[in-house]
Amino acid sequence: MGAVKTKRMPRAVREQQMLDAAVRTFGQRGYMAASMDEIAELAGVSKPLVYLYLNSKEDLFTACIRREAAALTAAVRAGVHPELPADRQLWDGLRSFFTHTAQNPDGWSVLHLQARTHGEPFASEVAVMRAEIVAFVTELILAAAREAHRDPDLPEREIAGLAEALVGAAESLAAWANATPGVTETEAAATLMNFAWSGLGNLMAGRPWTPPEAAAQTSG
Repeated sequence: MGAVKTKRMPRAVREQQMLDAAVRTFGQRGYMAASMDEIAELAGVSKPLVYLYLNSKEDLFTACIRREAAALTAAVRAGVHPELPADRQLWDGLRSFFTHTAQNPDGWSVLHLQARTHGEPFASEVAVMRAEIVAFVTELILAAAREAHRDPDLPEREIAGLAEALVGAAESLAAWANATPGVTETEAAATLMNFAWSGLGNLMAGRPWTPPEAAAQTSG
């Protein structure tokens, strides 16, 4: 009998295998320490094939950033349902964010640690993802303002600042949760929700915190 021919794997599937291996390696070892030999071995392919598909280590890392960024933003958006109350939308968005980062720790390491610490062009790739998430969170805060009938009283710059602060807190908390044994994604989301929503709730109710100096000037 002749040799049995194996079915050739489609390029797209093979490429995803390479990206899976690369994300795991970059996430756990770091960009500088990761080697193309190690990535190829983990993917079950030859190193020349990795170069054929993805050109260089820099291009491979960029492809990893783009894939993980797209997956994270899609997960957050998919978790939010605009027909629900504003607090539920924010809760669902946070829980989706922390669930994804907890289930994909290597991908989150690539985005939050590796890409940001190795300069351009990697930092710019992450900045694009972050800007999209900030814009989405801005929409959620605007939804809360509309629900509280306070649109005219919240300046655009203040809403932008709130969105930036919330995303920054979520990023730091996700890194902490992934590094702290026993912290679940629900606990992480609840921590930030309690931290953020109390302040947002007071703000929407017309009870913003005022610095002591500003309060003294107002009463003087």
